[in-house]
Amino acid sequence: MSKTYLSELNIRLKSLAVFRSLLTDPVISALSGYLEAASASLPEAVSRYADFVAALYSTEKRTLAGYIQSIAGHDENAYIRMIGRGARPWPEMEEDVWAELEILQAVADLTPEILREGLQWDGYLPKFAVKKLDIPGSYRERCSDIGKYGYGIYAKYHMFYLNPTGKIVPVRNPDTTRLSSLIDYKREQQIILDNTQALLEGKPAANILLTGDAGTGKSSTVKAVVNELHEKGLRILEVRKEQLHQIPEILDELNANPLKFILFIDDLSFQKDDDNFSALKAILEGSVSARAQNVVIYATSNRRHLVKETFSDREGDDIHRNDTMQEIISLSERFGIQITFQKPNKQTYLDIVHHLAAERGLSLSTQELDMLAERFILGRGGRSARAAKQFVDSLSISHNG
Repeated sequence: MSKTYLSELNIRLKSLAVFRSLLTDPVISALSGYLEAASASLPEAVSRYADFVAALYSTEKRTLAGYIQSIAGHDENAYIRMIGRGARPWPEMEEDVWAELEILQAVADLTPEILREGLQWDGYLPKFAVKKLDIPGSYRERCSDIGKYGYGIYAKYHMFYLNPTGKIVPVRNPDTTRLSSLIDYKREQQIILDNTQALLEGKPAANILLTGDAGTGKSSTVKAVVNELHEKGLRILEVRKEQLHQIPEILDELNANPLKFILFIDDLSFQKDDDNFSALKAILEGSVSARAQNVVIYATSNRRHLVKETFSDREGDDIHRNDTMQEIISLSERFGIQITFQKPNKQTYLDIVHHLAAERGLSLSTQELDMLAERFILGRGGRSARAAKQFVDSLSISHNG
């Protein structure tokens, strides 16, 4: 192909409107820079070509086609947002999208050989792997099943948190715990799994409160469920207690999203006069903002009643003390499902230890392992799944050392 073809392709690339944000992508920007320089001096053209390949290498994508497919599929644009909220795109926008995808297809079909034609340079130039992919076809598939794939950052990641400025930020190195690695509590796990599956299927799903002793795996279970189901369109957003007042605003944003979300509040508890208590109560009652049909709230707490009480609270001179105490206690009852994680007994604790030790390839006799595991928990607040993991971690370090 001639320099004229590459020059014309660059002009076509710059005509993108629906996918215009892709022009600022580092790889596309570097490629466009090379296409502009292809007819320039040889040193500049070679340098621009190397810039492009270096940018592609930095993405850890082996092929240009694979990269184009990824960024086009993840792009958050006006068209995909309309599809996501169930609206029908305008006819002219529909026509534009498929015309632009053909341009991106032409870019995806570029090979090192095509790009270096006309350079009149037989020296070294870096290469990249080539793969034929159907860019419009893959995009059509994503649009037809948008509730599974999502778009933007929600297509690239499945775990998020709310940063101090109130922005939703992806967790780039998420917890990888799977349900298969969690021993015991199978009944509790199944309740959470079934409720979350109902959410994904568009059926009524309840908010869940997970209570119980520290270290029993409440948080790990929620994250493991997300890891099991994220490929079906499930995402999790962790919100801290002091950010609860921002949930109505978050719901407004997530309500238009085609994916399903768990708003996760870990280690929840309140002081008696905590303003966040009223915020959560209002959210659970649905009186602040209409509850999004694609969002549930899962919270964990080491306390069943969530609000820390003192004897003076119980014996105060409040004329309506009974009403006040009932309001405090009833907060937990506003969750549709309550699940209690009890501390494991000795046998369950040791079963967890045996399972984790086997996963790590530790070759100790059962008798020695049990003796060391029981010795480990002395002075550590008793048996728990967390204690079992900490014990095996320490054992692994000492053996590897």
